[in-house]
Amino acid sequence: MSRQAYKPKKLFTVDEANAMLPLVRAIAKDVSELYHDLIERQRRLDQLTGRRDIEAGDPYSDELVEMERELEADQRRLREYVEELQHLGVELKGPADGLLDFPSELEGRIVYLCWKLGEPEVAHWHELDAGFAGRQSLAVGALDSADGHSH
Repeated sequence: MSRQAYKPKKLFTVDEANAMLPLVRAIAKDVSELYHDLIERQRRLDQLTGRRDIEAGDPYSDELVEMERELEADQRRLREYVEELQHLGVELKGPADGLLDFPSELEGRIVYLCWKLGEPEVAHWHELDAGFAGRQSLAVGALDSADGHSH
């Protein structure tokens, strides 16, 4: 994605991103917990179904079908969490560790304010194409003047 083509729904200042953290933290925690649970349950289901041929009348087939239904329902719930974050203007980058990006503006260009579950506040940023590995510490006041209005 080219930088010029990227038009975020909202640009956040550091203060606005930090003000959203109570809600965003709760969603990120739910996402992370559900994601880990889904991975583990899918692994167990794959082991169970991989070792046996499910046939009509198999005493375990109903239980396995129910496990698959529950897994699908929780996958939908995970998508709903992601959509809720998107509605807020926040981008989920890592469901396992609750890694989120808040679009912002720095020196006339779009960047991401970067936050991860467990961090007390938004204290890092990175270029659009840099990702977590390119995180840099926010200098005091570096993005305070960012345009936080919806676009």
